[in-house]
Amino acid sequence: MTEKTVMETAAENTEKDISCGYAGKILRVNLTNQTTEEISSSKYLPEYLGGKTLCCRIFWDEVMPGTGALDPSNKLILAPGPTTGTGIPTGGRTTMCGIGANSLPEQLSSGSVGGRIGTVLKYAGYDALIIEGKAPYPMYVLIENDQVSFLDADLIWGMLVHDASRALTLAHGTDSCNMVIGPAGENLVRIATVTTGVDHAFSKSGFGAVFGSKNLKAVVIKGDGAVKPGNIEKILELRGRIGEPKQIVNRQEKQPGFYKGADFTEGEWTLCRYACSPGCTSRCQPTMIGTQSVFTGGEIDQLEKCVSRRGANMTRDYVFPTALFITTPQNNRTQGMNKSWDKQPDPTDPEWDFIQAQATPGDTVNFYGPNFARGVLMNQMTNEFGLDKWDIVTWYFTWIGMAKKEGLLEDMDFGMEPDMENPEFVRKFLIDITYRRGIGDIFAEGMARAVRKLGKEKYGDTIYHGRTSASGEARELPVNLETAWGQAAHWSGRGFQATPKWLWLINSLMAMVNTRDPIASGHIHLRPDQIRQIMDEGVSESQLLIDVMIKNELDSFIKDSLTACEWQSPHPFWREQETEMYRAATGKMDTTVEDLYAMADRGRLLFRAVLMRNFGRCRDLEVPQPYPNMTYPDPKGETATWDEWNDVVDRYYRTNGWDLETGWPYRSTWEKAGLKDIADEMEKLGMLPPEGRTEYVRKPNPFNR
Repeated sequence: MTEKTVMETAAENTEKDISCGYAGKILRVNLTNQTTEEISSSKYLPEYLGGKTLCCRIFWDEVMPGTGALDPSNKLILAPGPTTGTGIPTGGRTTMCGIGANSLPEQLSSGSVGGRIGTVLKYAGYDALIIEGKAPYPMYVLIENDQVSFLDADLIWGMLVHDASRALTLAHGTDSCNMVIGPAGENLVRIATVTTGVDHAFSKSGFGAVFGSKNLKAVVIKGDGAVKPGNIEKILELRGRIGEPKQIVNRQEKQPGFYKGADFTEGEWTLCRYACSPGCTSRCQPTMIGTQSVFTGGEIDQLEKCVSRRGANMTRDYVFPTALFITTPQNNRTQGMNKSWDKQPDPTDPEWDFIQAQATPGDTVNFYGPNFARGVLMNQMTNEFGLDKWDIVTWYFTWIGMAKKEGLLEDMDFGMEPDMENPEFVRKFLIDITYRRGIGDIFAEGMARAVRKLGKEKYGDTIYHGRTSASGEARELPVNLETAWGQAAHWSGRGFQATPKWLWLINSLMAMVNTRDPIASGHIHLRPDQIRQIMDEGVSESQLLIDVMIKNELDSFIKDSLTACEWQSPHPFWREQETEMYRAATGKMDTTVEDLYAMADRGRLLFRAVLMRNFGRCRDLEVPQPYPNMTYPDPKGETATWDEWNDVVDRYYRTNGWDLETGWPYRSTWEKAGLKDIADEMEKLGMLPPEGRTEYVRKPNPFNR
């Protein structure tokens, strides 16, 4: 088969039908000179699917090496997928890509949100929005179908997130949708978020700081068009199969704390659940209703997630939630739903005993104790200031709790006694970070950078002595809960969120090849028979573990490109779900599961290509990133040796068709994915390894542990 060049493919795509599922245009907005350009979507679609895959292709074409996150030449690319705006349930999400301010070092990063922003963008006529340059003064962009205005943001600059969003809605109507930054983004705080709707946030990448660096407070979009679906009958069928349409909002359901079973008793608020995106039939997002505002004193509603509960209590580890990762036909009998906020695993399931045997007892960590008022304060302040809630709750404040107990804060001036049990300290510290006051200026650079500026050996590597296993055995843990690329631990089996070794090895691989926390759309979903096989093969020697990880990577790319929902897909017993969604959206009814996975692999390789060319990504750079975390015991006392970890990486590279010595794909791998032009560019750059090379000399362990 002769591979086509990108130009040949693009020319061919002009003759292809993208009238269903796509809007047909891409909008470029240049903030420097306040100009716009419309690009035909056929330049990239349908070959690059949409969402994250489309973003990666545009980034490859337009952003050159040497660009920094806060440079005017950095571009933020917002792209929904073909399902967005079609009424397909669990579709409707939106992806944003650009160089992230929160990655260490800065690299291409991404985020995904629900809400209406992607749907309204497509109603305005666009499959993607490219934001480039830097405004000469604070402004916001108003997109009204094919009309774009660059408006003075002086009156909303400095506003909190919800106040700014409400002001823009008041100015431009309830049919508009906006995404805004708070004061943290304006002050270039590296963990600043971009928020749309009811607290849907592009969070882990630090895109709020990128907005701020461009003097961009907000983007407002109005669109009165429509997205033509490819197969309405199929969409109606999916609306009866995906999720549970019978789940309805219940504003009267009283819950202690944040969730059922909360391990503290102080405080209570009302919980309801809603669908985060237009057209979705699954109401699975928890909204907390009627909480007292720390700013106005009145009542507020806010979107919350698992991390919110951690703000109120970080005394014990999470126990491995078997319902979240192990899927059987019986406990997921609800027609294609891989998990539900309201359903627990079924004890009558034949696999029940095996599932329970996989549970990993959590540690006692004693980072900070229960305090409902502090938890509410954390949640609202991060939402309103536009700060990454995950980093604040599970990293900044765990560090303070551990560092204080180890005597590391005695010579540091916080302006008051650092005390995680005192809500007033929490309030002051978050204000200091947001406005870069005093010591907050250091922490505004992100926790990983702050630790290095303070002195990593002392403030990062010091062992915390307050962690014990379920049996009371002491467990080593550094005060800095960092994994890879300057990101906080997440299902890594250490610090919190107890997990078995097979899961934290997969998650470590995902962290290694990414640039940010990959779990947001990358939770692993396995069947019991797969877990048995991995355990029989030996966790560190299992080829199935590698196959599962690669499939999960592709699933994640599908979800962020189609776009689809992490909470409702993929289902291990409904492998065709996303393919059926793509068929319904585009009308391309002959698309196979293999076709969709091939598109996802193209996106994954485009991401790899950008990391190689723009940021020098290679084996020697990425393999050491997540490894130090693995040298500390998980709740069962298990670790990974340097050779074990490299053996796992070898199998991963080999299975992908990547060179073992460099981690770079072979020409045949690029061309199989239809990326011959990238293979040619890699050859010019000296980044195309000899085809099929399998021998290399393993580097020695660079760490003392």
